Amino acid sequence: MISQEQLLEYVRKAKNGDSESRNKIIEQNLGLVHSAVKKFLNRGYDHDDLFQIGCIGLMKAIDNFDSSLNVKFSTYAVPMIIGEIRRYLRDYNTIRVSRSLRDTAYHAMQIKERIQNDLGRDATIDEIAKEMEIEPVDVILAL
Repeated sequence: MISQEQLLEYVRKAKNGDSESRNKIIEQNLGLVHSAVKKFLNRGYDHDDLFQIGCIGLMKAIDNFDSSLNVKFSTYAVPMIIGEIRRYLRDYNTIRVSRSLRDTAYHAMQIKERIQNDLGRDATIDEIAKEMEIEPVDVILAL
């Protein structure tokens, strides 16, 4: 383990092109990548692929880290690693759902829940469609 001061020095050197310092930061923080990858397992993606994507996030964290903000590197790096993995999963998902369809589904679920709470029964597709002012088939597709 290296101290926060050493890490900040390595970051400064890495930003100035010192590949040895960059490699030391990466080696010392691979555990962050492993822990982030665990959150995304069992989604049909290979562990090694997710790990590599997480390492890209770690490298981006090194490149963009601002030591003047008084934040630990790990606090900055973890969201960068997770964000890179999420971006990969979103961009390379085999099933793409448009934003408008997701919005329609979210709105339909809200209406369905409200009707259930108000009437004490399940809402029908026609009731949801009428309230949303869309065709029932669009509600079915969204849900």
